[in-house]
Amino acid sequence: MSLEVVCSRAAKGGGLWTSTLEHGKTKYCLNKKNKNECAFESSVATVSPRALCSPLRSMDFQTLCTFDTFKSAWSHYGYGGDFRDVVDKEFTRIKGITYLDHAATTLYPELLVRDYLQDVSRNMYGNPHSHHSSSRLTQDTVDRVRYRVLQHFNATPEEYSVIFTSGCTAALKLVAESFPWRSPTENEAGSHFCYLTDSHTSVVGIRGLACDRGVVALPVSLQEVEGRAEPAKGEGAACQTPHLFSYPAQSNFSGRKYPLSLVRGIQARRLYPACDHPGRWFVLLDAACHVSCSPLNLQECPADFIPISFHKMFGFPTGLGALLVRNDAAGILKKTYFGGGTAAAYLSGEDYYVQAADISDRFEDGTISFLDVIAVNHGFEALYRITGGMHNIQQHTYGLARYTYMLLSGLCHGNGRPVAQIYTESQFESPSTQGAILNFNLKDCRGQIIGYSQVDRMASLYNIHVRTGCFCNTGACQSFLGITNQQMRRNLQAGHVCGDSIDLVDGQPTGSVRVSFGYMSTFEDCQKFLNFVAECFVEKPVTVDRVRLEKLMATTAACEGSPGEPPIDITPGGTVAVDERTRHLEASQRGFGCRESISHSEACTLTNIYIYPIKSCGAQEVHDWPVGPLGLLYDRGWMVVNGNGVGLSQKREPRLCLVRPQVHLPSNKLLLQASGMDTISVPLENNTQTHASYQVCQSKVCGDRVEAVDCGDEAASWLSDFLGQPCRLIRQSPDFTRDAKKRPSGAATSTSLSLVNEAQYLMINRASVELIQKLMSSRQSDIDGNQLLDTQNVISRFRANLVITGVEPFEEDNWPHLIIGNTRFVVAGQCGRCQMIGVDQETGNKTKEPLISLSAYRNGKVTFGVYLTHQLPEGSSNAVCVLSAGSLIQPESHSS
Repeated sequence: MSLEVVCSRAAKGGGLWTSTLEHGKTKYCLNKKNKNECAFESSVATVSPRALCSPLRSMDFQTLCTFDTFKSAWSHYGYGGDFRDVVDKEFTRIKGITYLDHAATTLYPELLVRDYLQDVSRNMYGNPHSHHSSSRLTQDTVDRVRYRVLQHFNATPEEYSVIFTSGCTAALKLVAESFPWRSPTENEAGSHFCYLTDSHTSVVGIRGLACDRGVVALPVSLQEVEGRAEPAKGEGAACQTPHLFSYPAQSNFSGRKYPLSLVRGIQARRLYPACDHPGRWFVLLDAACHVSCSPLNLQECPADFIPISFHKMFGFPTGLGALLVRNDAAGILKKTYFGGGTAAAYLSGEDYYVQAADISDRFEDGTISFLDVIAVNHGFEALYRITGGMHNIQQHTYGLARYTYMLLSGLCHGNGRPVAQIYTESQFESPSTQGAILNFNLKDCRGQIIGYSQVDRMASLYNIHVRTGCFCNTGACQSFLGITNQQMRRNLQAGHVCGDSIDLVDGQPTGSVRVSFGYMSTFEDCQKFLNFVAECFVEKPVTVDRVRLEKLMATTAACEGSPGEPPIDITPGGTVAVDERTRHLEASQRGFGCRESISHSEACTLTNIYIYPIKSCGAQEVHDWPVGPLGLLYDRGWMVVNGNGVGLSQKREPRLCLVRPQVHLPSNKLLLQASGMDTISVPLENNTQTHASYQVCQSKVCGDRVEAVDCGDEAASWLSDFLGQPCRLIRQSPDFTRDAKKRPSGAATSTSLSLVNEAQYLMINRASVELIQKLMSSRQSDIDGNQLLDTQNVISRFRANLVITGVEPFEEDNWPHLIIGNTRFVVAGQCGRCQMIGVDQETGNKTKEPLISLSAYRNGKVTFGVYLTHQLPEGSSNAVCVLSAGSLIQPESHSS
C-alpha cells in the first residue's frame, strides 16, 4: 500500500494554505497561516515499502518501521505469553487509540477495577478511626498496603514510614511545611534549599515557602553537584543546621535518570553544595516519574523523603500519593496544624498538644482516602500479575522508547534535513540512565520548528495522545530549548502562559512534544506514531540518516550484550526447620469432642491439650505434644489472609472454624480438611526452592507486623473455594522474630511468638467454664432460642491450648507461676474476650452467649483464661519438653 500526501494552494484571498492528507478513504485537512509553516513542498510524493532481507542495508523507512527491525534492535518485549492478547483483554477501551502520555498518568487494567469493585462490594470498610469490626478491617488493610508499598521499594517498616497524601505535590508540600528551616543569625548561617534546575514545578515551589523563612535557595546543575565536589568544609558534625537537597530520580521532561548515588554523596557532604555548607543535609528524592516504569531500591539510595503518585504507577486510583519518610529523619519534621487522628492528646482550653507516636498517624490529618488506599493493593496485584515486576517493565518500556528514538532521530526529509530536534543528554545507551520518555520538536524541510500545538492537533486526528508544552519543568525546558530568563519574561508579555497553545514566539518554540511509554504500550504504538510523523511532517521521499542509525544499532548491540540491572529480589524464600527429635511424636488425629476428657480428680490436672495449626481455624486435640521455642509445636504457625493480605479471623469469617487442619508428623505434612472438600496437604517444612510460588509476604497480627511465607497456589485455591472469597495460606517466616507484648512480671527477656495474638499459651479452667455454663442456663436467653450449650461446646469456643481441672472457678487468675508435669510456666496476664467466643466451633453459627453471661458475671471485665509463657530451666536454651494430658499441675498463688 502506498501513502500519498497532497499539498494544494488555497484561494489567495485569506492567504491560507490547506494540506489534505489522503490515507485510504479518509481525508484530513489542516489550515495553516502561511506558507512558511507548511511541512510539505512537493505536489505529490509516494512512499512504497520494499521487502528487503536486511533493514540496515536497505535503510528504507517502512522496512525499518517493522517488528522485525524492532526485535533486531531490542530483544526484551512483553512479559511472556501473548502480550497482544493481554492488552486487548485488559485495555479494551484504548482500541483504535495510541496513548503515549504515560508520564502524565498510565492506564489501569480492567482486572484492577474488577477486583477492586469485588473487594469493596464484598467487604464492609468503616472509618479507620473507629474501633468496630469494619473499622478494624480498614485499618488492617491500610496497614497491609503500607507494607506492600515498602516491600515494592525494598524497604522495611523499621527503616521507612508511609504517609498517604492526595498526591506527589501534597507530599512535597508536607515536607516544605514541616522541614525545620533555620534563618541565618549573626553567629550561624541559615538553612539552604538546593534543587536541580531540572525539577518539577512542585519541587521548585518549595522555594516560595523556604525563602519566606529566610532560607537561601540554590538551584544547581548536575555538573555543578559533581564537578565542584571536594572535602567537606566547616564545623562538620558540630553544626546541626538542617539543609534540604532535592532532585528527581528521573526527569519528567527528558526521561534522563540522575545518579541515585547522589543521595549518599549529599548526606555524607562529599558533593556540592553540601561540601561547602556545614550542617546536616537531608535528601528529597522526587521519584514520581521514575517509579512508573523503573525499580527503586531504597537499600541502595536511602533518601530521607521520597514522594510518589500512584496514578503514575497503576492508573488507578487517582488523587492519592504517598511520602516515604526515613524513620531516622522523621524526627526533624515539625507540624503546627494538627487534624483529627494526629494527636495523642490535646486540650481545647489551653495550648497543650502531644503528637501521635506513629509517624504516619502524626502527618495524616483527618480521615485518609481509605478506599483509594485499598485500591493500591489491587494495583500492585495487577501490575505483578501482568508483568512479573518492575525490572521487566523497565526492559520493555525502555526498548520501545529507544527504538522510537532511533528511528525519529534518523528520520530525514527528502532534502536530507533531519525531521526532529530531540532533547536528550544521551543517546539512550542504557535503561539505567534513560527512562521511557522521548522529548522533541519537529522541523520542516527548511529546518524551522513546527509548533507543538500544530503537532498535537494533527495527532488528535490520528487518535494519538501526546503531551505538549513545558511539562511543569521550566528549568529543563529553558535548558534544552535555549530560552533565556529574559525571553521567558518576553513570552509572558506576548501572552504566553503555562499550559496554553502559544507554541512559537518570534519563531522560537515555547515548549515541545513528549511521548512516554507504559507497561502496556506496544510496538504498534511506536509504529503508528512514527508513520504519523512520516505521513504528516516529512517532505517526500522519506529518507533516513544511515550513518546515525548504524551507530545507534551498534550501541544497542553493546547495551544488550552487557549484563543488565538485575531485578530486585524483595521476596526471597526460606525454609522452616523442624527439630528431628520431635519426628517420633505422633499426633492424635482427633478434633473437639472425639475423645473423652480425663476424669476429674481432687488433684489439679491437665485434662486436654489443643493446637490450632492455622490461626482461627479448627482445633486439633493431642495427647502428648512437644513444646517449641514459640509455644506448642506448630500452634498458630499458619494463617489465612484475604485478597489484600489481611489476616482473616472468625470475627470476619466464622466459617474458618469448619476448616480442620491436622498436623501429621510422620509424613511431615499439614492436612487441610473440610466437609465437602478433598483433603490436601502442605509440607511442614517449606522448601522455597522446590515451590516457586512460595514468596515472603507481610501481614499483621494483633497490630504487629509479621513476615510470612506464602504456602502456594493449591492451598490458596482450596481455601478460596471453601470460603467463597480470594484468600491464601501463609506461614510465619522461620527467620522472623516477634516479641510478646505481655511480659510476665520479673521476666528478664522477652518471649518470641508464633501467629498467636498475645502469648505463647492460653489456659482455661474447666470449673470456670462450668460456672459460666450454669449462668447461661439460668438466664435462658430467648434470643438464642433457649438452646443450652454443653460444656464441651463452651470449652471449644474459648479456643484454649490447655484445659485444667481440680481447682475453684477463676482461681487461675491469681497464679503467677505453675508447673505442668516437669515444665514451668509463668502467667503473663488474663485473656480479654470479644464476640468471637459467640462462634459455635462445630457449625460456624453465631450466638450472643457466652459473652453476655461472662460480661455479667465479671461486671464488665470480659476476661476468661490466662496467658502462659514457657520458662526454660536456668542455663538451658534448647531443652526439649513434652506436655502430656493427665499431667499434674502445681500452681502457685499470689498469696502463697
